[in-house]
Amino acid sequence: MSADVTRIYIADSNGAPVQAELLHEIGRQQVADWQNHWQPALLDVLRDLVARKVPMNQWPQSWHWRWDRKVAEMAGLLGFQGFSVTCAGLTQGLMRVDLTKSARLPNEIGKPVVYVEYLEVAPWNRLDCVPVRKYKGVGIALLTEAVVLSEAEGFKGRIGLHSLPQSDGFYRDQGMTDLGPDQHVHGHLRYFEFSADDAAQFLKGEEEV
Repeated sequence: MSADVTRIYIADSNGAPVQAELLHEIGRQQVADWQNHWQPALLDVLRDLVARKVPMNQWPQSWHWRWDRKVAEMAGLLGFQGFSVTCAGLTQGLMRVDLTKSARLPNEIGKPVVYVEYLEVAPWNRLDCVPVRKYKGVGIALLTEAVVLSEAEGFKGRIGLHSLPQSDGFYRDQGMTDLGPDQHVHGHLRYFEFSADDAAQFLKGEEEV
C-alpha cells in the first residue's frame, strides 16, 4: 500500500511557488535518492571545503548523517515515523520523529510532544552548501508536518527538538522557545520546544504566507 501523500507548495530559487509532495514515510526511493543524489552532492561540497582549508567545525553539521541507518532503525517501531518532501521526481527533505517524548516547558511539562529527532534538506537546498538554493521552504514544510502530526495525535501541536548549532537561528525564527543547552545530550545541543499556543501561532502564520 502506498504512503499517504499531501500536496504542498515550496518555492524555487526566485521565490515562485512550486508544487511538491509530502510523503508520510521515508520509502526505498527516498533512501535511494539520499544515496545516489544527496551523497555525491555533499561529497562535492566537502571536497571544496577541504581544498579551501575550511575548519571541520564550519562544515555542514549533518554531513555524517546516514539516512539508510536511520530508516532501518525505525522498522517495526510504532513510536517512530518518517516523512519526506519530493519535488520534480527527487527527494528534497527528510524527517524522523519520535512520539514517546514529553514536554519540558514549565507550563507544559510532562505532556506528550512530537519530538523531531532528525530533519535535513538536500544539499542543493542549503545555504551552507550552495550560494543559491534550488528550493526554499522544505524545512518549514517538514516542521509544519510535525506540528500537524502532533495535533492529529492529540498533543495539541506541541513539538520539541535538539538543534545542531547551525540551525539554532532557524528554529528561533519559527517562534520555538530556546530552553538552552542540554547537558544530557552529546555536544550539549540546545533544546527547542513549541507550546500548544506557540504551535497554533506558527500554523496561523504558515496559512497566511
